[in-house]
Amino acid sequence: MAAAAMITRPIPSSGEAMPVVGLGTWQVFDIGGDAAARQKPRAVLQALVDSGGRMIDSSPMYGSAEAVTGDLVAELGVRPRIFLATKVWTSGLEAGIAQMRRSAELMRSPVLDLIQIHNLFDWRTHLATLRRMKAEGQIRHIGITHYTTGSLAELARIMEGEPGIDFVQCGYSLASRDAETRLLPTAAARGVAVIVNQPFETGDLFRRVRGRDLPEWAAEFDCASWAQLFLKYLVAEPAVTCVIPATGNPAHMADNLKAGFGRLPDAQQRLRIRQFWDSL
Repeated sequence: MAAAAMITRPIPSSGEAMPVVGLGTWQVFDIGGDAAARQKPRAVLQALVDSGGRMIDSSPMYGSAEAVTGDLVAELGVRPRIFLATKVWTSGLEAGIAQMRRSAELMRSPVLDLIQIHNLFDWRTHLATLRRMKAEGQIRHIGITHYTTGSLAELARIMEGEPGIDFVQCGYSLASRDAETRLLPTAAARGVAVIVNQPFETGDLFRRVRGRDLPEWAAEFDCASWAQLFLKYLVAEPAVTCVIPATGNPAHMADNLKAGFGRLPDAQQRLRIRQFWDSL
């Protein structure tokens, strides 16, 4: 029987509970000021909150996504229930400070819950700034991010060598499991929360199983769709704090959120999922 509340994981640096399914905004929230175009993202955000989800992740790189996120959060009156995460994506000290201030304005939040260094761009400069901002109470958490497999080793090296990093965000999916080798164990050992992006590989996972029925054994861990299978595999990894599939479709959001409820696959079931996937 499915649990009544979404599964949470503690943010290691603070102990704060984070629901395991959140929302990414890349492309899907880059819709400008069109009121009609904002109706579906608004419903997506409402579904996230209604299900107990918290994390919304954005970036200055995502066009109007920060502004759309800030407007919708304010319109729905849900800021206290949301964990707002964005990034710094520029080079230079002053440019970084200016961009982060602008992000706070666009997201209508004087104190952002998390600012991450997007794709490690000028990371040494921005990390020093973020440490000062956190000490001064301007942000709550510091993170580093990248999306490529080739960047995983560098993310791990930075976690090992730099204190004060609260979050790491990386690409991880059933089709791309390289993070399991070093990054996830490093994050667990260093007490760094993990945000997973690209859990569906921009839709490639669905294309690979098109026309196939979900295995009957998926019901053993309360899984009723391919999206839930793909997400539950990731969420069942103890080092993962939150997965952030991006969607502007309310029905897809509702399906994704169900992956945060009920039983998760155990080690043997995760092995079975990997073997099934590798056999396709």
